[in-house]
Amino acid sequence: MKAIVYEHYGSPDVLACQEIEKPTPGDDEVLIKVRAASINPLDRHIMRGRPFPLRIAFGLRKPKIRPGRDVAGQVEAVGRKVTQFKPGDEVFGACSGALAEYACARESALVTKPNNMTFEQAASVPVAGLTALQGLRDKGQIRPGQKVLINGAGGGVGTFAVQIAKSFGADVTGVCSTGKVDMVRSIVADRVIDYTQQDFTEGTQRYDLIFDLAATHSLPAYRRVLNPNGTCVIAGGPTKVRAILTSAFEVLVLSRFVSQNFVMFVAKLSQEDLTLLRELMETRKITPVIDRRYRLSEVPQAMRYLEEGHARGKVVITWD
Repeated sequence: MKAIVYEHYGSPDVLACQEIEKPTPGDDEVLIKVRAASINPLDRHIMRGRPFPLRIAFGLRKPKIRPGRDVAGQVEAVGRKVTQFKPGDEVFGACSGALAEYACARESALVTKPNNMTFEQAASVPVAGLTALQGLRDKGQIRPGQKVLINGAGGGVGTFAVQIAKSFGADVTGVCSTGKVDMVRSIVADRVIDYTQQDFTEGTQRYDLIFDLAATHSLPAYRRVLNPNGTCVIAGGPTKVRAILTSAFEVLVLSRFVSQNFVMFVAKLSQEDLTLLRELMETRKITPVIDRRYRLSEVPQAMRYLEEGHARGKVVITWD
């Protein structure tokens, strides 16, 4: 089968489409004939092996895993302990090595694909959708009627966050660049701020919850526009290590003087939450936003585009 592989860390030039052996599912695994996948900032950081602590998990000298996490496709075969799926089922979820013609995923990392969504749309959901859902619901404790600001509303996580916040009944403000304003408005944000024209931390509006996906401001700046009991959730992970370390220091200093709650987190894989995201798609409360589509052989180009930081929603890898 064809798959994207890389032998050492580096730029997108290290990625190559090669013939490798088709995987065999373990007892609790599902073999998926991949119909679509998507890439995330996490994938490019693993590709480059930066920041260095990532290599503790993914290989010190060279990568131990193949790239790609988000996957959607048809079940080809199942392990002997698998009970939820059978060959022919259409599924989406997360696995290692999703950028291939076939991939194996744990049964607990998959759910059935909504009938009203394409494989491409379903493949765009797992990492970004889980980050948005868990950040807003679990860490932000979002409630109906709250004023919520999404900083980075035009990206992969941001487009899900705007729609999920609206599904919870919040009043949503999205912050993005000029080229993404119309798109963020189209996914029912109540108002949109173009950060090239206006700095929301200098305004008079106060928010109950800020969901920070861009790490563009300091915690004192966020504090100025938070309500007294407001919460600022910073979506973390390797994409924002520097921002997280800075924020962690500020939290220690500011916690003695302010009542606002600053939370940093990394999303976790959850079949229950994937099921909720599927239900939100089935009821059209969220619709994945796809910016560009690339073929498997074009993954290096797709990764270069993702690294530019201008993607409007998700970047998807598709099979004809």
